[in-house]
Amino acid sequence: MTLRHIKIFLSVFQNGSVTKAARELRIAQPSASLAIKELEEFYGAKLFDRIGRRIYPTQTGRRLYDYALKICGLFDEANRSVKNPDALGEIRIGASIATGTILLPDIINRYKKTRPEITVKAIIGNSDEIERKVLANEIDVGFTEKQPESAEIIADSFGKDRLCAVCAPNCPLAKMESVSPQELAAEPFLTREKGSAVRDITDAYFAVCGLSISPVMESTGTEALLNAAEKGIGISILPYMLAKERIESGALSELPLKPQINRDLNIIRHKSKFLSPAIEDFLALWKENNNGSSPEN
Repeated sequence: MTLRHIKIFLSVFQNGSVTKAARELRIAQPSASLAIKELEEFYGAKLFDRIGRRIYPTQTGRRLYDYALKICGLFDEANRSVKNPDALGEIRIGASIATGTILLPDIINRYKKTRPEITVKAIIGNSDEIERKVLANEIDVGFTEKQPESAEIIADSFGKDRLCAVCAPNCPLAKMESVSPQELAAEPFLTREKGSAVRDITDAYFAVCGLSISPVMESTGTEALLNAAEKGIGISILPYMLAKERIESGALSELPLKPQINRDLNIIRHKSKFLSPAIEDFLALWKENNNGSSPEN
């Protein structure tokens, strides 16, 4: 067994396909298949079940994957910090829309002042997308606004946030002392796409009351929803930290929801992920500036 075997196994596991792994690694498909076969012979156990044209990792394969992530992570870190000490590498960060828009830029700016030799690569997407990238080892850590679904992910809460319902100032609901889920559900709705933390929490908020909404507008961009709400097209439930500026300026009115919608903000990582000193420094800076406080304060 060699590091090459482990890298091929890792790629096959993450891609769910020998063909895709071979393409990613730029090797011939028979070479990738042979590497998996040799690994299975080495361990005396099947690593993948082959059903039709698809492959699925076995329990043994899943156990090996945890070690493979650590092995490749340590190897990559060694290359970055030993082979080229004047360029200590990069860290890969993922953040969902709210944290990526409001919190991430400031932390990256602070981090680059203390670790200028490190390149920070950041990806912004919805929470499901960030979780998938953590699972696939495409990013080192993620910052999301929902609990991860995979048991392979570790979540560490760093603060709290709330969602708020916003509408145009002339909306009749804006004059009420409190607004119930039933009253809210009767209005035209502007929502984020399915898979986003905001949409999942919004749907769950109404489902608890046996209600559902039929959005008149869905968008992956928060700005589009804020603009539509300001124009009086409908009601939108969004993170307070993204709506705060328009609420304070009077462009939008916040509805007094009863009950309110609160949520945890999480740092997520794969349970087997090796965290380099560069990543540890980034996380320490993040927690120092955000831990225990809501972004609305």
